[in-house]
Amino acid sequence: MKKAYYIIACLLCAFTAAIAQDNFTVLKPDRVFDGQQIHTGWWVLVKGNRIEATGDAATIKVPPTAKMIELKGSTLMPGMIEGHSHLFLHPYNETSWDEQVITESRAERTARAVQHANATLIAGFTTVRDLGTEGAGYDDAGLKTAINKGIIPGPRMLVATRAIVATGSYGPKSDVAELNLIKGAEEADGSEGLTRVVRSQIGHGADVIKLYADYRWGVNNTAAPTFTVDELKTAVQVARSTGRQVVVHSSTEEGMLRAIAAGVSTIEHGDAGTPELFKLMKEKGIALCPTLAATESIQTYKGWKKGIDAEPGGVKNKHRMFTDALKAGVTICMGGDVGVFTHGNNALEMILMQEYGMKPIDVLRSATSVNAEVFGLKESGIIKAGYLADIVAVAGDPTIDIKAIKQVTFVMKNGIIYNKKE
Repeated sequence: MKKAYYIIACLLCAFTAAIAQDNFTVLKPDRVFDGQQIHTGWWVLVKGNRIEATGDAATIKVPPTAKMIELKGSTLMPGMIEGHSHLFLHPYNETSWDEQVITESRAERTARAVQHANATLIAGFTTVRDLGTEGAGYDDAGLKTAINKGIIPGPRMLVATRAIVATGSYGPKSDVAELNLIKGAEEADGSEGLTRVVRSQIGHGADVIKLYADYRWGVNNTAAPTFTVDELKTAVQVARSTGRQVVVHSSTEEGMLRAIAAGVSTIEHGDAGTPELFKLMKEKGIALCPTLAATESIQTYKGWKKGIDAEPGGVKNKHRMFTDALKAGVTICMGGDVGVFTHGNNALEMILMQEYGMKPIDVLRSATSVNAEVFGLKESGIIKAGYLADIVAVAGDPTIDIKAIKQVTFVMKNGIIYNKKE
């Protein structure tokens, strides 16, 4: 009898899966941004969790059972990809980074991360590259699994788990030398140590390896390089042999130079970038993730009133750096270091990218097809037959007014609708 019930259950599951695969949805917006350019008069046909067809409405063969969804006034586009996220952090004006790492339990941080993941998805970001749990161990790998299993809603995740720092360089720190505080990343040194830690993090679920090429551990707490070129090269070689990328935090000229020499995939922040460094990055195919929003947010927490007060030095420097990167033709990823500021407000980075000199359509490309290509996401970032049905709609035309990107009217991830505003 039990065997009969098991067979029936299996048949029902197979039948349900078959029905789900045959579900068709037709999306009818005013315009479609396909990851490269804008098209008017286009429809998008979704079958199950894949895009079945795109193009002029007259060319789409609509199955009789298809669900029709009108998205009047909206621009349909690929689900956006957040390039630099920390789902286990929340804004520093709520709780400082040190206090989050030291005083918030792993259970509390995970509970927050669940809410952050949902807010990110509802804001139209269907994928995130989460670059370190900052003291929460490998819990990002567990969060990713919970999302993939459908236990909680959230974006697709590329996770870095603990991230890697040179011994003694990272926080939190204490004036009491004997106090053994939890660290915001995993310490490693030398070829043997880095090889072991890179492999360990991969074994614990890391999709990408993140290292800090410099940090605020120089004289008088100034930013200074951490790993040598050879150490960075070791990490890149070990990670790349498994098909994984190495991304590097760097805010100094020397740290960036070493990261470039090591052949990393992306440089995060890049505050000390120069025309010469950006020329090297372009030549070696290394992308920049500028995190403009984090810099501006931190300055506001210190009391800066944008539009009223003069720009602080850090913000002026970001303008200079971003302008130099644009002129050099470096590939620029969209990634704001969200977690420093509020999850769900990811689009703030895109608005600043336009404000700092990037054309709106290039900002959209950066958040979709460019990020997908740089991060190796071969089925995302483009509205095209065969690609994953990660699709969002926003009110208005963000190629004209980038701020329209915050007016999300529709979110579909993996063919499932998570948000639809009437």
